[in-house]
Amino acid sequence: MGAKTLLSHSFRIASKDLTELFRNRLGLVLLVVMPLFMMVMVGFIYPSNGSTLNNLPIGLVNEDSSYNNSTIPSQTFIMGLQAFNAQTNMLKLSNVSTVDDIKDMVQRGELNGGIIIPSNFSESIMTGQQGILIIVSDQSNPQVSATVQAALSAVFDQMGTQLAIQNVQPLNATNPLAIVKPYNVQTQGIVTGTPSYFDFIAPGIIAMTVMMSVMTGLPVAISQEKEIGTMDGMMVAPINRLSIILGKTMGQVARGLIQGVIILVLAVGLFGVTIHGNILLVFGLLLLGIFSFVGLGIVITSFTKDQETAQMLMMTLMFPMMFLSGVFFPIQQMPWFMQSISKVLPLTYAADSLRKVMVLGAGIPQIATELSVLIVFGVVMIAIAVPVFKRAMTR
Repeated sequence: MGAKTLLSHSFRIASKDLTELFRNRLGLVLLVVMPLFMMVMVGFIYPSNGSTLNNLPIGLVNEDSSYNNSTIPSQTFIMGLQAFNAQTNMLKLSNVSTVDDIKDMVQRGELNGGIIIPSNFSESIMTGQQGILIIVSDQSNPQVSATVQAALSAVFDQMGTQLAIQNVQPLNATNPLAIVKPYNVQTQGIVTGTPSYFDFIAPGIIAMTVMMSVMTGLPVAISQEKEIGTMDGMMVAPINRLSIILGKTMGQVARGLIQGVIILVLAVGLFGVTIHGNILLVFGLLLLGIFSFVGLGIVITSFTKDQETAQMLMMTLMFPMMFLSGVFFPIQQMPWFMQSISKVLPLTYAADSLRKVMVLGAGIPQIATELSVLIVFGVVMIAIAVPVFKRAMTR
């Protein structure tokens, strides 16, 4: 059988699978809704405009009650904090009587944290010592706690700098800020702009959705056809078994590419993700990611007896990959043994390569390692899938 005939049969099988997909209205709706739901949900959970730092409910306890004059440091600090907050709306301040009241309100979920001004705050400032400020945080939610601490620390640092500038102005310094802060630290990224957390997560979501599309579609494309008997019709037809594998692969490639493009359009159009690299390279990586997962999906589906078992096995493999491949959390934050596991997962390299191209503007030389791993993994899986699939079809 010639290559032309082989490809012709493969395209016909792929066309059959896609026709069945488009005739299944519910399946077609889910094909579009799943990436829409995933991107909208994740996009608004992790907004890119910093709105999570607005209106944090914070309690304020002033134990420095012996000083009531507005010129006393504790009162000056409170007025400065209120003025700063009026400009930024970062905090939602409320006066609280005692530290125990703050703890009780945090436990009730009424506050995200608190600020305590100790009784010796003004005295320390007026005698040339550092005034201590205490931040109370909600330890039950580490992410909110870290946000509160970072936000309040930044506010206090800025207010302290302003106070220090006022204190050194009588020295007739040309630039009081240079005395208070002798170092001017500036940061510069690889590309222009300031990427948000969503810029980090969007490429991983794209890679993960492509993986899920292929891995969940293959049990339907193969196992279901074995159960209803249509696979037997293809097996007795005068076509090469390789044509069946290629046709199934092409159908899943088209399915995964549709969902990948939907997510890419949503990321750029709805959430403002900027693609700094070559858009053609992004599509090439999508195709390569699909290719690497198709072989694995065919191998797993061929070893299972029915569609339900195949889907359960697929989900068992997909969930660890979703959380260990750096899609949602940086791999560097994981324990060393988890990092070792992530290095053998193909989704890790698919997500990393997409992230480097989309966020950092990388080219082929910069993602050569990821490309090599995905190509080798895909070729090896396809090489295993062909004989395994043929053996499974003869059972």
